[in-house]
Amino acid sequence: MPKSPEALSMLPPVVERSLRQLGEDLALARVRRGESQRAWAQRLGVSVPTLIRLEQGDPGVGLGIVATALWLMGRAEALGELAAPQHDRGALERDIQAAMQRRRSRSRIRSAVAGKADDPT
Repeated sequence: MPKSPEALSMLPPVVERSLRQLGEDLALARVRRGESQRAWAQRLGVSVPTLIRLEQGDPGVGLGIVATALWLMGRAEALGELAAPQHDRGALERDIQAAMQRRRSRSRIRSAVAGKADDPT
C-alpha cells in the first residue's frame, strides 16, 4: 500500500463520497464496454492494483490517471470544466459581497455630499 500524505487522511466526507462515486462510475464504464481490468489497466498505462484503487475511489490515485480514464470514456473535456471560474461559488459570493460593500460606500458618500449641499453655512 502506498504511503499516504496527511492531506489524504483529512478529506471531507463529501469528497470521500464523491471519489467513491467517481470510482464506481469509472468501473461501470469499463464493464459496460466489456473490458477486463487487465485490458483497461493496460490502456491506462497502470497496473491492475492501481486500476482497482481508482475504481474504489482511492484519493491517492494520480490525477493524470483519472484524466486518462475520463479520456478513455470520451469525457476528457469534463475535467477542464470542474474548476472553471464561472462555477466557483466561493469567488462569486466574494465578488457579490465586495460589490455590495462598494454600493454601500457610494451610498454613504452620496448621502454625505447631499447633506453638505443642504447645509446653509
